[in-house]
Amino acid sequence: MNVSETTGPAPEPATGPRTGPPMPGWKRNVALFLVGQTISLLGSMIVMFAVMWHLTIETRSGSVLMLSIVFGMLPQAFVSVFGGVWADRHHRKLLIMGSDTVIALATLGLALLMLSGVDSLWVIYAALAVRSVFAGIQTPAVSAMIPQITPPDQLMRVNGMFQSVQSGMMLVAPAAAAAVYANFDIVTVFFLDVATALVGVGMLALVAVPQLVRSDDGPVSYFGDLAAGVRYIRAHSPIRWLMILFALTMFLVGAPSYLTPLMVTRTFGDEVWKLTANELFWGCGMLLGGLVMAAVGPRIKRRVRLLVGSVLATGALVFGLGISTNMWVFFVIGLLIGVMFAAQSTPSMTIIQERVEPEMQGRVFGFVGIVMTVAMPLSMVVFGPLADRFSVESLLVVAGLLLFVVVGAILAVPAARRSLARIDVAPDDAQDAGDTDGHSPTGPGQAREDASEAVHPAVG
Repeated sequence: MNVSETTGPAPEPATGPRTGPPMPGWKRNVALFLVGQTISLLGSMIVMFAVMWHLTIETRSGSVLMLSIVFGMLPQAFVSVFGGVWADRHHRKLLIMGSDTVIALATLGLALLMLSGVDSLWVIYAALAVRSVFAGIQTPAVSAMIPQITPPDQLMRVNGMFQSVQSGMMLVAPAAAAAVYANFDIVTVFFLDVATALVGVGMLALVAVPQLVRSDDGPVSYFGDLAAGVRYIRAHSPIRWLMILFALTMFLVGAPSYLTPLMVTRTFGDEVWKLTANELFWGCGMLLGGLVMAAVGPRIKRRVRLLVGSVLATGALVFGLGISTNMWVFFVIGLLIGVMFAAQSTPSMTIIQERVEPEMQGRVFGFVGIVMTVAMPLSMVVFGPLADRFSVESLLVVAGLLLFVVVGAILAVPAARRSLARIDVAPDDAQDAGDTDGHSPTGPGQAREDASEAVHPAVG
């Protein structure tokens, strides 16, 4: 299956359903992809938890955690935009395999340095930065590759399954990280990550992925494609507002999710089992949420309402974290927040995969990667140092209240309400019923409204 690309002006945004040719053998490809990603993610998450606990126990500093998040995520933000262009230009499977391999080599180098006695914090920060750079190449390719191997009517289910894989690893990885870190050392964790990465690369090599090819023989213009991606998002008002909502939500929930180990250490004790339990409850919540999305997601028609409702519920739960004085109540609230995370991410990714043309998805997911990787480090830049001056509980209360304010402010903008309402139905229902103005979602009226908003953006 070949998908043509253009290098001219940005294509007219499509808000209706996409259809594609039959995909024989798609279940085998999806199964191989999920198994390979499960193994690879297991090693990566074990490293993530072990490093976070290592820094927390050794330093007990919010500023150190802030720096680890900055070095671990900010480089991905700078690279994601180019990673999105590469994902639309090159073979996505090879990009993912190459990135995984380089990340494994960086981890191996860190392990060897620490074995030789070099254990400076800056060595860890440097390794986190290298991993982040190649994650910026890998992540847009993964998100854009899923629709290449999945029928359109199965995207919500496969995204829910992928969310479950990620969440399942957050459930298994803390226990595995605790077992390895408590009985061996951080270097052993790094070697384990190298092994799982190599197995994951081998599994992905067995997946049959159609390659995107250009329809012209002209020279490759990366900055031209980058500009086309910017124009596409500017013209596509529903996707633009979806990304704005996503960015502000990630900013306000990013720090609470990373500060909870610090709160556990300060308030409930620094035993490894308590840190493990905290992560297990969050992981169980996201696993449960992913399973629910995989089971009932395709039947959920009002996807934006699900997204907004889960964001509001997250705000209430984050507020609850801040006022919780019982450790087990704290853990249960974390589980519920995990469920809400899955209810936000699964419909968001599915909407983009359904509404964005295949040849533009790498660039759009590149910008989504920027939103994720900038919002969370920026959140830690703001909340991390504050955690050294104020209690984590007070910061959680403020973050929860601000989330309500942000959602209310977005919904108060008429253009935002119209744009989000336009994609608040599953594509098949939109195709059957049309939009509220009596024309099809991809008809002339839709195009005129998108063009008008692109030229005269609403400000209130």
